Amino acid sequence: MLFIMVLFDYFEDVISGFEFWIAFGSLVGIFGLLIGIMLAVWGGSRLRYKMLGVIIISFVLIAICGFDTGFKYFRIFR
Repeated sequence: MLFIMVLFDYFEDVISGFEFWIAFGSLVGIFGLLIGIMLAVWGGSRLRYKMLGVIIISFVLIAICGFDTGFKYFRIFR
């Protein structure tokens, strides 16, 4: 019985770790999208090309992690 309780505690910690990384990925995606758009508009031609990659990766992160997951998890704007 003790082994099952320890196993449940372990998986609860693993799931909370996944929740943290998903929320962190959401915030990184939003931050990358903002920085990428700003530098694509005001940057040079070489920087504009690099920021296109940052914007695409940010969209992928937001699509996987969700847009407001980080705001809810870290209680931002509450």
